[in-house]
Amino acid sequence: MYTSFFGFKENPFNLTPDPRYLFLSLHHKEALDHLLYGIKERKGFIAITGGIGTGKTTLCRALLGQLENSIKSALIFNSFISDTELLEIINQEFGVDLNTEARTKKQYIDKLNEFLLATFSQGGNAVLLIDEAQNLSHTVLEQIRMLSNLETEKEKLIQIVLVGQPELKDLLSSSSLKQLNERIMVRYELKPLDRKDVQGYVEHRLVVGGGRGNLKFTNSAFKAIYEYSQGNPRRINAVCDRALLVAYAKDEFTVSRGMVNKAIGEIRGDIQQEHGIKDWSWKSFASSALLLLLLITLAGFAGWSFREDILRALSGEKKTYVHSTRDFSPITLEPKEEEAALFLDENSSLAWLFNLFYVNATEDRQTIDRNHLSLFSFNIEQKYYTVFKKPFRIHLEGSEFNSSVSPRYLLIREITEEGAVAIGFNGRDQQVSRDFILQHWSQKISWVYPYENINLLKGMNSPAVLEMQRLLNKAGYLVALTGFYGESTFSEVMRFQKDFGLLADGIAGPRTRALLFQISG
Repeated sequence: MYTSFFGFKENPFNLTPDPRYLFLSLHHKEALDHLLYGIKERKGFIAITGGIGTGKTTLCRALLGQLENSIKSALIFNSFISDTELLEIINQEFGVDLNTEARTKKQYIDKLNEFLLATFSQGGNAVLLIDEAQNLSHTVLEQIRMLSNLETEKEKLIQIVLVGQPELKDLLSSSSLKQLNERIMVRYELKPLDRKDVQGYVEHRLVVGGGRGNLKFTNSAFKAIYEYSQGNPRRINAVCDRALLVAYAKDEFTVSRGMVNKAIGEIRGDIQQEHGIKDWSWKSFASSALLLLLLITLAGFAGWSFREDILRALSGEKKTYVHSTRDFSPITLEPKEEEAALFLDENSSLAWLFNLFYVNATEDRQTIDRNHLSLFSFNIEQKYYTVFKKPFRIHLEGSEFNSSVSPRYLLIREITEEGAVAIGFNGRDQQVSRDFILQHWSQKISWVYPYENINLLKGMNSPAVLEMQRLLNKAGYLVALTGFYGESTFSEVMRFQKDFGLLADGIAGPRTRALLFQISG
């Protein structure tokens, strides 16, 4: 939209890994130097790790463009493969001629070895580059280790580059992969851009995109970009793309801090508006004096028996709660004073909801902090409440709770055969009957979910797709665990969306995945 207005030949902030846009910051230059050194010196194994959005894939594509013609290359992006599929893909990528007879792993390796020896005899080299390597199974990694045995008496015939997220380091350090880990001769961890590099990165992309030099970002705008992105190239692209749209709407050729802040707000706001998210960041919420005071007060109300749960939640220690319905007896909540003890205000219900999330979280703290921890709100028919597996709150909208000044909520810890376990203002669990829940069910409910700011689309292949497939299976929507968003996964996502009244478009955005998170246990 704004491309022609600013005189660009193309959008300079596309998220595609175009090697022309690689900005060689100190970290990216060092990573590229490590790769070229490992390949030229035939070191055998090279490992490059880095966080999501730090430019690993772009770096891989740029590397391939800098290799000499004598170096043959094979690039693998789909890491959800078997050991046999790996060998088949490697041969295909190298252009090895495979006959139509039955193919075994031995035949694949023999053909590959013939190709590597022929390349070496002609003074060439061969590079196998595997992206998203943290998703490789132990079996496939062991097969990759065996490929390093394809060598002469003095030289490695194939140089293998493993590129992946930080989890790859943990995977390689496992005892079962010790032999592979010891063979890695070159390692580098790709870091986000420094503050001073953000300006260079943005201006580099403007030039490559065909900019005429008439578009400027103020120093305070660059500062705001860094504060939001923390040097992550993918986030920089996202906020700059939206900031240029804001500038275009104002007919301005200078991007100010205000425009960047507006762009940041729109990025966050789009997710909230589209998917019904109320952005309650736990880290910022927990840092406020109000919440600290509230948690201390709630801990006192919870009593001696609940002290361990509060301490575990604050320290990050995990504990899985198992409640037997024998601990409670269904109660009839009359008179009104007893009912009122279960109806929490906004702050109390939020504090307990986030507290329960951290106490019961199955994800490690690093994974939670990497995502956006927020409150999701849904309109759900009452017949579905029995399938909920995570704590949630019901928004009470009866005549006595319809005040816009002080809304009330019923906080549910878990569903039981008799009804549910609710948490009162004093922090104690109370068993409530099914009739009581249905009586106060307003269809509007909410819970905490650590979402990623992405939409999963048909044709994608990623760890996020694999995780969604696991959740679909747990929820009873059976698909193959491939990590690939194919036709069967697309159909099951649409069926799930239709069943629960969501927009049935087959796009697994944060809203769809939040509901899967809730009902999958």
